[in-house]
Amino acid sequence: MSGEVIARLAVSLDGYIAGPRSGREYPLGVGGERLHSWVFGLRTFRRMQGLEGGTGGPDDELIAEHVERPGAVVMGHGMYVTGEIPWGEEPPFHLPVFVVTHHPRESVVKKGGTSYHFVTEGPQRALELAREAAGERDVSLAGGAELVQEFIRNEWLDELLLHVVPVLLCGGRRLFDHLGHEHIEWRRTQVLDSPEVTHIRLRRVDTPA
Repeated sequence: MSGEVIARLAVSLDGYIAGPRSGREYPLGVGGERLHSWVFGLRTFRRMQGLEGGTGGPDDELIAEHVERPGAVVMGHGMYVTGEIPWGEEPPFHLPVFVVTHHPRESVVKKGGTSYHFVTEGPQRALELAREAAGERDVSLAGGAELVQEFIRNEWLDELLLHVVPVLLCGGRRLFDHLGHEHIEWRRTQVLDSPEVTHIRLRRVDTPA
């Protein structure tokens, strides 16, 4: 039995997951680091970066759960390109990562168990390969926005965990653009409110056949 497809994304109040001018110079866009500042001091995040210490509590427990569930990762080419340099020689995934791209290349193996596999046959094929690699564990969808939108359009995404940060970015990459549906419904299964962020866990509601 295969696991589920899950995604975890930090988002601004006005719906952006990256600020303006996102790219190699600004991997999260101008001002986009603010969406993730709440996580930097958490014990789980620091452990993923090879660091010691950090704080525990409900925020950390939520992140730890999401980190432990996947057996493989799917991401878009843009996210790989902007993240490759900041992640360095030991990326934080520690899993097989399937990169959806138009640029064929050989797989890349990094320290710590992360391996990148470049899939030119499209998102559905990347998901199939990730499911095979994950076995009974979940597949984590890492982004970017366009790939998440495609997974939502095709009803491939089972669970979406949003970290809503009280900031307006007023530009950048918006999460819920270009969905092409008149109605998409999610069921709220968890809300966790913290001083810096509100976590909302959503489950996809199947549309009638």
